[in-house]
Amino acid sequence: TAVAITEQPVSVSVPVGYSFTLRCRAQGRTSLQYQWFCQYQSDCRLIPGATNQDLPIIAEQTQLYTCRVNDLQRNVVFSDWVKVEVHQYVARGLPPRLWQGEPVIVLNPSEQWVEVGQPLQLQCAAVGVPAPSYQWYRNGNLLEQQKRKKLRITHTKVSDSGTYLCCASNSHGEHWTNAVDVHIGGEILPPAEHLQLFRLVFILATDKIALLVGNNCYQHHPNLMAPVRDVFELSRLLEHLGFQVVSLLD
Repeated sequence: TAVAITEQPVSVSVPVGYSFTLRCRAQGRTSLQYQWFCQYQSDCRLIPGATNQDLPIIAEQTQLYTCRVNDLQRNVVFSDWVKVEVHQYVARGLPPRLWQGEPVIVLNPSEQWVEVGQPLQLQCAAVGVPAPSYQWYRNGNLLEQQKRKKLRITHTKVSDSGTYLCCASNSHGEHWTNAVDVHIGGEILPPAEHLQLFRLVFILATDKIALLVGNNCYQHHPNLMAPVRDVFELSRLLEHLGFQVVSLLD
């Protein structure tokens, strides 16, 4: 072709107010002219004065960008559309002062209690230059179809229960979200009601020996904090109810 893009701009995910530059490079048989465009929602417009290979940006809102390159013979080519995702609410101190563009998690998923057949959605987000890609895991196993910031399961099954976490990665490295538990069942009870149920079951129990096992450290999975705390709390509860408790950790 008469004009060819040799360096495409890349999508980024950045905090509001962050300064960076989109780059586009092309080659042709004659001198080339550049013009950048942006699109917000359905409104696409030319950016006045944006006629250089580099487009300096101060991140204000999430938008799409493309660069038009033409030569003196009216041959025209457009770069890929890229997304500049702007996070309006990022905790102070993120990203780090010496940030090189590696992924930094700015939104972690939260624990979910879902009835069977109902939809499940987990969400995370990370800043990164280039924009991070995402991969979700359940119980340490990769979920092939879950490669977006939002994990969606339209109709949940009991087998969808487990511990979920997401990996955000780009060319500078990777960062993992917190691990969260997803509870799926016909009768979903919040934690406080679980404790009431435990009390009822334990009061009616005839055997007075309880074995508690809490696994905190995994070889191929991020460490969890809940098992140690849960074993400690349940041990106190069971002992108060007259049980002899054997607690095993890891």
